[in-house]
Amino acid sequence: MHLSKILGIVLVLLSIVFLGLQSQALELEASGVRALAMIVLITLYLIRVKQKHALFLMFLVFFTIAEVFNYITWVKNFDLNPDIDYFYYIGNVLYILSYTFLIARIVVGVNMTKAVTRFPIQSLLLVVLGVFVVYIVTDTTKGELNSSQYTLEFTYNAVIMILMSLSLLNYMIKDDKKSMNLLIGSICILFSEILQLAYFYIADSNILNVLCSVFIVMAFLFYYLQSRLKHTEVVEYVQQQNQQDLKI
Repeated sequence: MHLSKILGIVLVLLSIVFLGLQSQALELEASGVRALAMIVLITLYLIRVKQKHALFLMFLVFFTIAEVFNYITWVKNFDLNPDIDYFYYIGNVLYILSYTFLIARIVVGVNMTKAVTRFPIQSLLLVVLGVFVVYIVTDTTKGELNSSQYTLEFTYNAVIMILMSLSLLNYMIKDDKKSMNLLIGSICILFSEILQLAYFYIADSNILNVLCSVFIVMAFLFYYLQSRLKHTEVVEYVQQQNQQDLKI
C-alpha cells in the first residue's frame, strides 16, 4: 500500500477519534488528536499533491503551529501573568496569519478588479453583509472581553468573513469544481467559528462544540480536495450557443 493511502486512512481515523473525543467533552485529548491530524494532513499534502502552492502550504503550516501551540498550553500551564492571557493572543494571531495566507492564495489567483467590475452589486452586498455579520457576531462577546481582546476577536472574525467573501467571488468568476470546494470549505470555517463563539460566550453546550468540530473537519476535507484539482476554463454560454447554431 502506498504511503499516501496509509496517511489518508490514518487521517480519517484521527478525524473520527477527534469527533468522538469532542462528543465526550474530552477537550485535552481532542486537542492533541486535532494537532496530530493537522501534521498528518500537511504530510499527505506534500506527498500527494503534485502542484503545490506555497501560500496554501503556509496556511496549513501556520494553522498546524496554532493547533500544536494550543495543545501545549493545555498540557502545560505557563502562568506568566495572571492578568494577561498571552497564549490567547498568540494563538489567535497564529490563526489569523494562517487564514491570511489562504486569503492571499485566493487573491493571487483572481483578478479582483475584473471580479468587482463583473459583479458590482454582488460585491457591494458582500461588503455590507460582511460588516453586518462581523459586527453582530463580535458584539456577542462584548460583555465578556476587554477592549484589546474585543479588537482581536473583531479582527479574527473580519478575516474569516473576508475569506468567505473572496471564496464566493472566486467561485463566481471561475465556476469550477476547485473553486466550489474552496467555497464550501470557507463556508464550513465560517459556521465553525460562529458555533465556537456561541459555545464560548453564549451557551456552554457540548453539542455546539461537536458541531463546530464537524464543520472544521469538513472544511479541511474540502480544502484538501480543492488543492488536488486544477481550474478548468469557463466556456461562455454565447460561444456554446454559436457553436450549436453553426451545427444547425
